[in-house]
Amino acid sequence: MRLISAVLCAVLAAAWAQAACGDPQLKTDHPWYPGELSCSSFERLFKTQAEIYKRATGKEPATDEEKALAAWYWRNLNYAHGEEGAADYWSQGFRKGGDCKTREYWTGLFAHGFGLCGTTHAQWTAEFDKLLGHCRSRVTGVAGHNSFEVYLTGGAYGEGSWALLDHDVSTVIFSPDGSRLLSIKEIMADLKTLKNPAFKPERQRGWRVAGLHDDDAAAYSEYKVAEYLAGYAGPPPAVQLRAGESLRRYLKPGLEVAPASVPADKNAGPTFVFWGMNYKAAGIPGPERSRTWVNQPDKMHGSKKGTGWVPGQVRFANAVYTYAPDFTSAKYKEGVVDESDAQITFEFYTPYVIACTPPNDKPWGIYDEGGKNGLVLRGKMACPVSVSTDQGKTWSATANAQDGLDLTDLVKGHQQYLIRFAAGAKTLAGTGLTIRTVCQCNTAIIPRLHDGENKITFLASGLGVLAAGPNKNQAAAHLVDGTFGSKTVTLELSTPRKEVPARLYAVGWVGSGAPPAPVKYQIEYSLDTGKTWQPVVKDWQVQRRPQEPGDFWSQSFCFGDVELVAPAAPDAGPTPVRVRFSNDGGKNYLKAEAYLAYRVAQPGPVQVTFSWTEAGAPKTASHDYPAEVGKEDTTWTLSTGQKVETLWVDYAAK
Repeated sequence: MRLISAVLCAVLAAAWAQAACGDPQLKTDHPWYPGELSCSSFERLFKTQAEIYKRATGKEPATDEEKALAAWYWRNLNYAHGEEGAADYWSQGFRKGGDCKTREYWTGLFAHGFGLCGTTHAQWTAEFDKLLGHCRSRVTGVAGHNSFEVYLTGGAYGEGSWALLDHDVSTVIFSPDGSRLLSIKEIMADLKTLKNPAFKPERQRGWRVAGLHDDDAAAYSEYKVAEYLAGYAGPPPAVQLRAGESLRRYLKPGLEVAPASVPADKNAGPTFVFWGMNYKAAGIPGPERSRTWVNQPDKMHGSKKGTGWVPGQVRFANAVYTYAPDFTSAKYKEGVVDESDAQITFEFYTPYVIACTPPNDKPWGIYDEGGKNGLVLRGKMACPVSVSTDQGKTWSATANAQDGLDLTDLVKGHQQYLIRFAAGAKTLAGTGLTIRTVCQCNTAIIPRLHDGENKITFLASGLGVLAAGPNKNQAAAHLVDGTFGSKTVTLELSTPRKEVPARLYAVGWVGSGAPPAPVKYQIEYSLDTGKTWQPVVKDWQVQRRPQEPGDFWSQSFCFGDVELVAPAAPDAGPTPVRVRFSNDGGKNYLKAEAYLAYRVAQPGPVQVTFSWTEAGAPKTASHDYPAEVGKEDTTWTLSTGQKVETLWVDYAAK
């Protein structure tokens, strides 16, 4: 019996060793849209920005001005103006409870790829905090528009001055002699002349004034509000694929397969699953932008006419997760957070946003009851099932798990959920249980192929993410001291399966005052349940710089991250991580969030597949990557023909 047990343990251990793929990422050598590995951290992003800026201008960005222009150039090519769907940030329902803009940088870039002027520019402040330094950018309210200024130093800017850097309307404005970028205040003084794209176009160095529409620069007739630290950056986008799970990203709307909520039908039309305003441009549902540089990047620098107007120039993309837990081995445990003989609970987390097919064609039908195709079960299960979107504090009413059960309304607009089956692994084995989650994502961050030889780079960091946020109830589930709305708050996070914590990301949403008060903010963490504390950020302040308008946003964000080095206690396992937010000015925390990146216990291999067309003819190719964490793999070179159009890319954990 002992021998049999030993053999069984060895078999299970071998199965477990081939488990999850933590944070698989890819990039090609496509000149404009290489994929997420080119932009999924600020370090990678800045390198990519520098490369395209040099290709366009012939200069490596070295000065503040050049770095700012490189960042502005890249965002014009990868992010569009449009109305994203709101998250339930305040846990009172969509678009209720407070400011509902997507102010987190990576969610805005990866899950949406579009936002209104104030939304995108709020997110962008987080990038400039990394690129140029603390409080070196701000959102600025002008006439009917929220613009953006960046604080530049050196050369013509001396010790420092503000400069307009508005990507939402694709506008920067140089002085008449072309020596430097002007601030909004300076532009106002001679707006009639400076807003005209035909005025001394050579001074603009190839960057057209009002790149989207000639009238856009008229907005700089007023200068009303400043928002300092108006956005923040949480964890870089990471996907954890469990054994038996795949992620397929489609570059264009209209999934190629019939909705999983109905029987397969070869004659079924495309399925549109999204999370944003339904513009219905050219008869296709969902978010889109008709004036943008996205998908025509080669035309921006040196343009004389602007983007032009093309319905659906850029639309949403989809990220489809399909998870079939393997109950014949221990592999299924990679996705489990709680189980017994009578029940099993799986977790789901994504850097994208769970979408839906709305029940109607209203502009904001996504919020209405009856959404479909966001979360669908397949298989021969016959047990109760329920869902939680607040870390298991509350659960939905139970439903009968069955083939085609659609649970979309319970999870749409979220980035995480728990799903609990009132049956154990033995009962579910052989049922063919498959969990399909359809998300919206930005088409510009999906790897693309080009004609000829494609050099592909793969990297898996081996990380997963536990998220206490962004919604208020998701963070509140981790409160151990204080309350939201008070001047100090403490959260506690533990990895879901006792994995080793790697990095902590934390953010406090603060009522900082208008104008922001001279207050010092602290974020600290503890690995010994509060006995000792170490800084995440220390003495964080809202740093104001003249010139300023007469009014201010009354809120701001304090955020940061830190590598975690656990104390030496190998037998005890990882300890919970506590995060404490405080300040010396009595300012209240409207909300706080924390994210724990952890090391996947047993990294597994992944298969990558591309689908594309050559002159309309469909093609596919696959490549297997071993379970090597933190090592770039450049072994795959994929040869294609002519007139290549990328359809989708698929990652499948083995």
